[in-house]
Amino acid sequence: MSTTQPNIYIQTFESIVRHLAQQEVTRLRPHVTERQAQSVNHNWERLGLSDAVQKTVRLSSTPTSGNTPNASTEWDRRVSIAQTWHNGDSTEQEDPSQMLVDPNSNLAMSLGYSMRRAMDDIIINAATGDAIGGDGSPVTFPVTQVVGDGTTAISFDFITEVQETFMENDITPDIPKVAIIGPTQVRKLMQLTEQTSSDYVGVNSRGALQQLSSSGIVPNWMGFTWIMSTRLLADVPGTDLRLLFFTKRALGLHVPRDINARIAEDPSNSFAWRIYCQFVAGCVRVEDEHIVQLHVLDSV
Repeated sequence: MSTTQPNIYIQTFESIVRHLAQQEVTRLRPHVTERQAQSVNHNWERLGLSDAVQKTVRLSSTPTSGNTPNASTEWDRRVSIAQTWHNGDSTEQEDPSQMLVDPNSNLAMSLGYSMRRAMDDIIINAATGDAIGGDGSPVTFPVTQVVGDGTTAISFDFITEVQETFMENDITPDIPKVAIIGPTQVRKLMQLTEQTSSDYVGVNSRGALQQLSSSGIVPNWMGFTWIMSTRLLADVPGTDLRLLFFTKRALGLHVPRDINARIAEDPSNSFAWRIYCQFVAGCVRVEDEHIVQLHVLDSV
């Protein structure tokens, strides 16, 4: 009996490339203010508040007693500076003809995913990093907008404290707000009775657990749109995490050139296929009062 049959056994292959698990879309971009002006930077104009004063006299010839008030309201600006982000890869001329799948289109798709993740990174870093003032000076994130010290896990009380901070800043109660949290915080909130019981969240008789959004949190719970991200900042990764709560007015995203891709032959390198993606964008914190950072222990 021949023992060489295994030499001609048939092997089968997938005709569709399976992209490994990764964040494929930008999760934060829809929740910031975006401008697409073609410029190296963008100025976000700001006007301070002023207080009304009581009028104590009627028409008077006295120089000051009846004059129209002049509040001298303060003007300033924040500046976003656009920077270029890019990624690329290559295939040989013969690769597409020797593969069941099209490597170029799949590489372009993978590079596009990396661009969208980079867009989220820009927004996250701008949220609590130093903003740039109109005179070019750095503006640090106010300590009054930070809740928690990184030693306690997320809790119902923490969420109410975040809402309290927004209220103290006179943020309009019905303005949409988003909450950016990590996977561990989703797990913790799913264990809270205040988040899963219809006695608290007021969902229909099917129960709160059947009304969870894609993030695992009841939609609009505590007045927030809940978004899960694995890209949030930490002082010590795996130990603490800096969660973000903000309105659309908090951050300004300037995009002179949106995500784009090019596929072309490189005559200087055996006409290899070059796949390239890039975008130009900058982000800045425009209104400090519209963003709260919740610094928690990254644990349940």
